[in-house]
Amino acid sequence: MARVGRDLKGRLVPSPCHELGCHPLDQMAERRLLILYGSQTGTAQDTAERIGREAKRRHFQCRVEALDSYDVANLINELLVVFVCATTGQGDPPDNMKMFWSFLFRKNLPPSSLCQMDYAVLGLGDSSYPKFNFVAKKLHKRVLQLGGNPLLPVALGDDQHDLGPDAVIDPWLLALWDKILALYPLPPGLEIISPDVRLPPKYTLHYLSEDSMHPDGDLLQPTAARAVPSELHPFAARMVSNQRVTAESHFQDVRLIEFDTVGSGITFSAGDVVMIQPQNCPEDVQQFCQLLRLDPDRSFLLKPTEPGTALPALLPQPCTIRHLVTHYLDISCVPRRSFFELLSYFSTNELEREKLQEFSSAQGQEELYSYCNRPRRTTLEALWDFPHTTSAIPPEYLLDLIPRIRPRAFSIASSLLAHPDRIQILVAVVRYKTRLSKPRRGLCSTWLASLNPEQGDVRVPLWVKKGGMKFPADPDTPVIMIGPGTGVAPFRAAIQERVAQGWKGNCLFFGCRQKSKDFYCQAEWEELVTKGFLTLFTAFSRDQEEKVYVQHRIQENRRLVWELLTSRSAHVYLAGNAKQMPAAVAEALQSVLQLEGGLSPSEAEKYLTVLEQTQRFQSETWS
Repeated sequence: MARVGRDLKGRLVPSPCHELGCHPLDQMAERRLLILYGSQTGTAQDTAERIGREAKRRHFQCRVEALDSYDVANLINELLVVFVCATTGQGDPPDNMKMFWSFLFRKNLPPSSLCQMDYAVLGLGDSSYPKFNFVAKKLHKRVLQLGGNPLLPVALGDDQHDLGPDAVIDPWLLALWDKILALYPLPPGLEIISPDVRLPPKYTLHYLSEDSMHPDGDLLQPTAARAVPSELHPFAARMVSNQRVTAESHFQDVRLIEFDTVGSGITFSAGDVVMIQPQNCPEDVQQFCQLLRLDPDRSFLLKPTEPGTALPALLPQPCTIRHLVTHYLDISCVPRRSFFELLSYFSTNELEREKLQEFSSAQGQEELYSYCNRPRRTTLEALWDFPHTTSAIPPEYLLDLIPRIRPRAFSIASSLLAHPDRIQILVAVVRYKTRLSKPRRGLCSTWLASLNPEQGDVRVPLWVKKGGMKFPADPDTPVIMIGPGTGVAPFRAAIQERVAQGWKGNCLFFGCRQKSKDFYCQAEWEELVTKGFLTLFTAFSRDQEEKVYVQHRIQENRRLVWELLTSRSAHVYLAGNAKQMPAAVAEALQSVLQLEGGLSPSEAEKYLTVLEQTQRFQSETWS
């Protein structure tokens, strides 16, 4: 009689074999590998898919899934799992593994839950952040606690390495396959599929006949309210206004943009974030179609090559080539190594093929970095450089070759109490020079800046998610907000929210270059100061000989800062660019504690750490 047990959610299931190294024969014959990833920017997903391709070459039945798409209750039945996880922000798990994360750390999971699992964890992080690869380290430890059997020590990929995370991933993967093939040898008569052989695409593309073609209307028609808007069901919000808030003569174009969310069911608080799904500009779409000799108006259906593979959730069926390229394929992102690897298979030109193979080899990573990453060359520009290969790309490989456009996050810069049914954001339009002749442009900010609501009905797909910053619910708790540049956005929301409820005790340190050029929302702040709702300190770094930043203003006003912190239990918030500013502000706060409170340097550091741990010092920074 078959033994039964319970799965991780307590449901009755056939019991897995619990003796170490005892793999049931049917599982052995199937040689199954599960690859689960948590990815914020797409790098962990790209790496997980790379491992999936290598598994297919070794004849494994392989599934690659985002951690939150996987039914975690089945984990107890998995014998071989590779986890690939990024760490985001201040040591947080990526959005698409948050549910898995909270489930895995439930106190009531039995310590032997995963004792039949062989596993390996690959982390992707950035060693310039204090909690480097925190998620991967913690995951590795937790699976071990639950009885898992680690095949290798946790791998810690680092963005800061000259060659990027691949410097760690390449040797780790070689060791991983040695371990896995020792446990699951190749079936008799089968060999590893040679790297010269091209694997089939994830989907096949079936063109529809001319008479069933329909010109691509914008598929984002305003829809009747349904469930709360989300990534799979964004709300097509009407853009109400798009106003430049920096002087025309200022080098940086910053916009205050307002959306109408009537009927969406969207609610939010200060500190929350709006996600916006951008699109490629018509000129780039046209260029891409010309290069690949694609008819933008052709309609097609997608079918998965392997049964059980889900279709891309965000693509309509049928779909036109124009819609696919405009709304889905990220042709403006910097291409990754996997792009050049797949591209090399289509090359009919020897010179181009050699270069592509070099870019996809471990030895060619330095060269790839200076070709792609350093000058921020886009996928579309790289395709220009390999014209023979590009014109030979089979359309069904487009979804394997080019990642999807990821949504962008913006701090909400308004409060529903002050602006009901509206969302406002502060957007710095990203534009900078590299050694390439064309300036680099941010996909989302450039697209948003180009939209003109005065010229008709402009719709932008968006949804809201919880942010990392929480403001105090007690009206008597003062808040000290430090927000240079567009870092002031979440504080504008918080101040509006607090003022609408008649709460005082709002102290803002704002920094920018020049009072006359980039002092965003100046009139608004000055009015609140006059009415007694706001204490404002400004640092205009270029308005005098010596550069003055927010950290200098904190030190100059140390008596007030000390008083608010110690006598009135103020909360401190910091938002803005992650380069030098957060460290400089932390240093300024420590010097306040030392000079006003007589603390030693180590006591001051400890005081700040306690403020962080008790959520009285919160920061949200971005690079």
